[in-house]
Amino acid sequence: MEGEGRVIKSTGSSYLVNSPEAGLTECVISGKYRLEGLRSTNPVVVGDQVRFSVGEGEKLGRINDVLPRKNYIIRKATKLSKSHQIIAANIDQLILMATVIKPATHTEFIDRYLVTSEAYNIHTILLFNKIDLYGDPEKRKLSEWQRIYEAIGYSCIECSLETKVNLDQIKSALKEKVTLLAGNSGVGKSCLLYSSPSPRDHSRYL
Repeated sequence: MEGEGRVIKSTGSSYLVNSPEAGLTECVISGKYRLEGLRSTNPVVVGDQVRFSVGEGEKLGRINDVLPRKNYIIRKATKLSKSHQIIAANIDQLILMATVIKPATHTEFIDRYLVTSEAYNIHTILLFNKIDLYGDPEKRKLSEWQRIYEAIGYSCIECSLETKVNLDQIKSALKEKVTLLAGNSGVGKSCLLYSSPSPRDHSRYL
């Protein structure tokens, strides 16, 4: 069986592909594709549209080709032999989560993501979580951040996933979009995924 589908999970050695023909199929990269000279540390990434095949009587498929990407998010690779690492591909939008406290997100972290998303023309929304924990100093800092980023064209949503503040607005932003969700550890990414309209629709949340 041959088909096309979207990579929705990567473990580094295998990939979960969602396709109309076969549903969810665990795949590895074919030997021929693996040998190609690639500038990225990871030749197949979450979000990629791929061609794959599954032999008769087999459960494990093989990725034979990656279709052209419309965009992607990258970061500098840690391996000296490669130039970059691709985080995800074929994204409609990036939602970048941040918190003023518990944990504190630094604006340098936000700005690095914004530079990359601008370079690849990816619409970005800034989502500021945990506002239920903010006192007056944190509220002032959040207001300043919103003023700065909205002035240069970014949509900002303040929310509390704990108390469900603005959850409907977030769901509306996610609807019918392939979204890359990014942010430091502890800002609420997992909580947002389980609060989303269709948490089992893995093709929509990368």
